[in-house]
Amino acid sequence: MPAPRSARRAVSIGVALAIAYVGGVVTGVVGSGADDRRGVLDEAAERIAADAAEPVDRAELERAAVEGMLGTLGDRWSTYYGPSEFASFQDALDGHYTGVGLWLRPLGGGGVEVGSVQPGSPASRSGLRAGDVLVSVDGTDVGSADVTAVAAMLRGEERTTVRLVVRRGERTQEVPLSREALSTQDVAVERLRGGVVRVRVQAFTRGVGRDVRRAVLDRDRRRARGVVLDLRGNPGGLLDEAVEVASAFLDGGPVVAYERRGKPVRTLEALGGGDVTTPLVVLVDAATASAAEVVTAALQDRNRAVVVGARTFGKGTVQEPARLSDGSGLELTVGRYVTPGGRSIEGQGLEPDVLVPATEPATVAEQRSLEVLGGLVAALGGSGRG
Repeated sequence: MPAPRSARRAVSIGVALAIAYVGGVVTGVVGSGADDRRGVLDEAAERIAADAAEPVDRAELERAAVEGMLGTLGDRWSTYYGPSEFASFQDALDGHYTGVGLWLRPLGGGGVEVGSVQPGSPASRSGLRAGDVLVSVDGTDVGSADVTAVAAMLRGEERTTVRLVVRRGERTQEVPLSREALSTQDVAVERLRGGVVRVRVQAFTRGVGRDVRRAVLDRDRRRARGVVLDLRGNPGGLLDEAVEVASAFLDGGPVVAYERRGKPVRTLEALGGGDVTTPLVVLVDAATASAAEVVTAALQDRNRAVVVGARTFGKGTVQEPARLSDGSGLELTVGRYVTPGGRSIEGQGLEPDVLVPATEPATVAEQRSLEVLGGLVAALGGSGRG
């Protein structure tokens, strides 16, 4: 079950760069400087494992040590994955996993809520929706748990059952779900009346950028009078896929920049040859996060699209995954996004050009997006092309 890459990971599909480094953890080395510090950690772990009143596994100590180090950062997005968790995280980026079809994201005060729900999944069929707060999983309280731990609890063997208790507003209910092997279809293209094409992007998994470019630049669809790019509930994902999606509507130029400690700002540019003339509306909501916000901001800052919906989530940090020597991994925050217009997304989100309050039904935002698109088409003389 993925939770927010994009949102915190593709278990958040949260939001990692598509660059994985192969690293190693060296233990039991005595020397000077950094090696001394590694020796102290080993010495403490060996003493605890040998002499503590209660037995403890060495792997559990190592995990606790890594999580403790990450805890000193005060960053809710930096995460440690055990070997099986990291493998599942990578599978989720490829769009394959066994779970219930939820993308998760952390709550500011602790705990986990649903970021989005995969259509056709067990979670979708049960009626779960974005904003539902997870109270417990199989009887275990998850009110103070992090996203990674909860995601691991929701995954498991196919055709096994997991029981959730969720809170929606003031109401709490138990929801039993049967796990399934799921393959995400993260791009859906729909032709609406009046020559409008709606492109729905659920998350930025591998291949999404290619699929969106094909949909937009396909000869038949290039006849569209207008396009709605629907990023509602999109928790993010891979940054290079987001850049390629933005490239479908831009002809070169900046998409996003990010700053890393001690390094020059790096700007990622759009690919050439995008459709820069068909009227475009981007539809967003409060669950539009991370890489989805990168795409939205690029198209908004460069006056390529009108953004319709509610203020977005506000996740503007960059995570990179790194595999450790035992197959475990870190997802570490390494920088912050800066939009082409110089804006920071972190903690603020993006203000739509046409605001539709989050309290309104989804159909209201959809209708408003079509009205705005109709206005753009009319401004071009009804042709839909400039």
